[in-house]
Amino acid sequence: MKLTLYVLCALLASVLVAARLGLFAGQPPSDLGVVEGRLKPPSATRNSVSSQVHLHPGHGQTEYARIAPLALLDHDPTASMQALVSVLAGRPEIHLVRREHDYLYAQATTRWLRFVDDLEFWLDPQAGAIQVRSASRLGREDFGVNRQRLESIRAAYQARARN
Repeated sequence: MKLTLYVLCALLASVLVAARLGLFAGQPPSDLGVVEGRLKPPSATRNSVSSQVHLHPGHGQTEYARIAPLALLDHDPTASMQALVSVLAGRPEIHLVRREHDYLYAQATTRWLRFVDDLEFWLDPQAGAIQVRSASRLGREDFGVNRQRLESIRAAYQARARN
């Protein structure tokens, strides 16, 4: 019994040390951004969400990956992007990596195991909305974390319209 407890404690300590060393961060994708009016397709596994899943026919996780884009605040693209930047900047787990007038790329890092998820936001002039994508770099299942994060961002973003 004591040996099992020691083994479990050692295993847990090893996992936490590995996480702090960044071994669970994964590598940033090299194909992010907007290409022909599209963000990168969502993953084929249950670890990403995208408001553009309908543009990728045959995607294996269509229903799981589907999420609504962000509506523009007061039909003002510039103010909407500024509000989104403010929301992202106010979240300590999110680091804004790239900022353009119509595109944002951010990385979200989990607190304990330091997993990194990639977030993209694109101001889509045709749709009059901000398209969103969030995907885990590692693993095949995110247990709804990407969706929850984007819905939390959406709530804070929409609250800006009411203030």
